[in-house]
Amino acid sequence: MTEEQTKSQQLLDRRKNIVANGVGVFNTATVREAKGAIITDVDGNELIDFAGGIGVVNAGHCPEPVVKAIQEQAEKYLHTSFNVVTYEPYIKLCEELAEILPHGEKTKAMLISTGAEAVENAIKIARQATKRPAVICFTEAYHGRTLMGMSLTSKVNYKFSSGPFAPEVYRIPFPNFYKYHGTQSMEEFVETELKRLRGSAHSMVDINSVAAIIVEPIQGEGGFNPIPQKYLEGLRSFCDEHGVLLVFDEIQSGFCRTGHWASWQHYGVQPDISTYAKSMGSGLPIAAVLGRAEIMDAAESGTIGGTYIGSPVCCAAALATIQLMKDENLNERAIYIGKLITDRMEKFRKECPEIGDVRGLGAMIGIEFIKDNDPGNPHTELCANIVKGCAREGLILISAGTFKNVLRILCPLVITDEQLNKALDILENQIRKHT
Repeated sequence: MTEEQTKSQQLLDRRKNIVANGVGVFNTATVREAKGAIITDVDGNELIDFAGGIGVVNAGHCPEPVVKAIQEQAEKYLHTSFNVVTYEPYIKLCEELAEILPHGEKTKAMLISTGAEAVENAIKIARQATKRPAVICFTEAYHGRTLMGMSLTSKVNYKFSSGPFAPEVYRIPFPNFYKYHGTQSMEEFVETELKRLRGSAHSMVDINSVAAIIVEPIQGEGGFNPIPQKYLEGLRSFCDEHGVLLVFDEIQSGFCRTGHWASWQHYGVQPDISTYAKSMGSGLPIAAVLGRAEIMDAAESGTIGGTYIGSPVCCAAALATIQLMKDENLNERAIYIGKLITDRMEKFRKECPEIGDVRGLGAMIGIEFIKDNDPGNPHTELCANIVKGCAREGLILISAGTFKNVLRILCPLVITDEQLNKALDILENQIRKHT
């Protein structure tokens, strides 16, 4: 190996020397520049990106209209704090979000910087609107790593020695049909899980003390698990019956990833509040909380937000990103990409029993690896070896799931068919090699 070929390792060594070990390394790729669905590493190698910055670059790396919008806004003003000096990009973005993600007759929005902040603020809004303290969440959920976000997050790997956690958080099983249905049909399984939900009002927490139930309609870090249609409908009815607000976390699944602006639009089930971030700004830190106007307005002045609530530069990036998504029909493109991936992986699954499930919505696809045809026996080692093998062949992938046995595909939606098929060839070859 020549000195020129070791630049990536040199950079990784510098990282290890100076960056705190607690900052995760999900893939050992490096970057010098990125465009579309291709990352060029510091050694000049071109890598196909199937991670998308963990679902952040649905519109691709460095899309020209977004870069231009950032440059133009940066020349005008960088920061005033929306709390102190009102600026038009913040208002325009809220108007745009309310149009594509309507919540009832009148929608209101607020902007912050990260998905975890969006979750924190959504819970504060729900508590103020209902005057109730408790929150119900689900197993396998991921809602961030701030105090409330980490309390709502299920995976203990993110929570080692980090307690005590926020109080009045209660967890119920996510209706994961693939793992837990046994011999039940979907209809039978959903009814069983809804009975469990109703039972929680008697055995876990006084339902009259519950402000909100927060759920990812398609789980992200939990393993790309879509919630069953009838369960989500039943959850909506349960919340309506008991005066509980229903909060949808769409941070990873939003902005064309599933073929809609939000995955809840597939289900036709309306949230009271919903949260967004990631691909909304093509990589710039911006997030949003949307909800019915009367709920959003229940929060007292000054109780939500922060200094960096909707940076004007990030707002400009988000507006340009949304327009690009419309111009390029990325919702339609996501459906096409998802079908192509699913068709290939389902066909390949027939020759590979270690692939237990291929699932998702739109272009948010998860591939779960198991041992002995047992959904309860995760094949973590195989998944890790495939990720490493793909990296050596020029494909960036990351895993998900409680046991890290699910490959998640989050490629930019501007990926070409040629790039997509090349990436799937690499993936299939690596699965064959390690099984």
